[in-house]
Amino acid sequence: MKYIERKINEIKKNPYLVFFFGFAAIILIGAILLSLPFASQNGESIGFINAVFTAASSTCVTGLVVVNTAAYWTLFGKVVIMMLIQIGGLGVMTMTAMISFFIGKRISLKTRVFLMEERNVDELQGVVRLTKNILLFTFGVEFVGALLFSTVFIKDYGVIKGIGFSLFHAVSSFCNAGFDLVGDSMVNYVDNPIITLAVCGLVVTGGIGYFVFWDIYESKNFHMLTLHSKMVIIMTSVLLIGGAVIMYSLEHNNPGTMGGLDMSAKINASIFQAVNPRTAGYYSVPLENLRMATVAITVVLMFIGGSPASTAGGIKTTTFAVLAVSFYSLVKGKRDFEVFGRRILPETTIKAAAILLISLLLVLAVSIMLAITEEASGYDYLDILYETVSAFATVGLSRGLTPFLSNAGKIILSVVMFIGRVGPMTVAYAFLKQNKNIGNYTYPEGKIIIG
Repeated sequence: MKYIERKINEIKKNPYLVFFFGFAAIILIGAILLSLPFASQNGESIGFINAVFTAASSTCVTGLVVVNTAAYWTLFGKVVIMMLIQIGGLGVMTMTAMISFFIGKRISLKTRVFLMEERNVDELQGVVRLTKNILLFTFGVEFVGALLFSTVFIKDYGVIKGIGFSLFHAVSSFCNAGFDLVGDSMVNYVDNPIITLAVCGLVVTGGIGYFVFWDIYESKNFHMLTLHSKMVIIMTSVLLIGGAVIMYSLEHNNPGTMGGLDMSAKINASIFQAVNPRTAGYYSVPLENLRMATVAITVVLMFIGGSPASTAGGIKTTTFAVLAVSFYSLVKGKRDFEVFGRRILPETTIKAAAILLISLLLVLAVSIMLAITEEASGYDYLDILYETVSAFATVGLSRGLTPFLSNAGKIILSVVMFIGRVGPMTVAYAFLKQNKNIGNYTYPEGKIIIG
């Protein structure tokens, strides 16, 4: 008993373990609720493994589904999924703080420390006010998104159902989850600019994060922005504009995707397919008909993902940007890695390289495991890699493999979605003990030939 109490106290003192087990607990509760018979339209339990997969996909704001969300779940099941998406998008500690705000409970010092770690900020002062602002920002943006959706969904589905659809898709879009109640994502709305642009706006807003928008509001001048905000804005713009141009170039004459659309719909679809791999999971053209080059480009966009301190996954835009700047500075023979008149610390470059390496190794290992467990499905390796990256980057796009996954495959991808949402480095920090006895000494240099 004392051993268990000691372990619980150790967890309470380690914010990374709190995040890890907090997300795991939310997924378990969600799985239990979704496995109840009245959560499904047919009155039968979906089965615990399928429930765990759906709960993990919801909480980790991924969007991969083993059943059609619109057709399979009852109102209860859909509400549970929406709540899991909201909790996963905001973070466990932020939701805990929100509950404390509502009941008038004071935020403890320990909770403030955990909020600081969850939001990746360096100062404890003002963290409660920051959390309140993030909640107001989130719900405000989702409310605006729901209003835009309602102009179409109320007309298509009636007032009550239309409002419900609008709220669900606003939460799902802003949290970069990609769950839909329409039945086939946004394929039926490929030529509707209100729906497609509203989705894109919410996805980009959620994927950039509160801090960048606050920095823009305070600075009101690009040159006055922090280095972080500048890199996020530039990388996001490059990936979105470049992705849209590539999507249009590859798919505009593909009869299985955009070939039959008019010019405005093709442009909408190109933008939509560039935005949502970063990391929302909606689609407006049939993914199974994409050209192989488009599939490969989508894998790259998914792997990079969105930005830090946002609702998006992937290795993050700043990680990719830091590595790109470091590589450029290296080949130019510069002693320091510099951008916008600022020097990038060696520790930042090392951390970015570590994230890239861990992520690549994880994706490679999981894709190989899935190639073994899902051999009978008949899907080729590119489709399996697509599914793996989609799960790791919490995207939710699939070329049809998810409903046919074996139980082993569902468990593997559930773990990958969890790691992708919590973060590979967070998992490492949670379970690898830090060396607290570092002395004031260094070892002699050793020469290693590289390249």
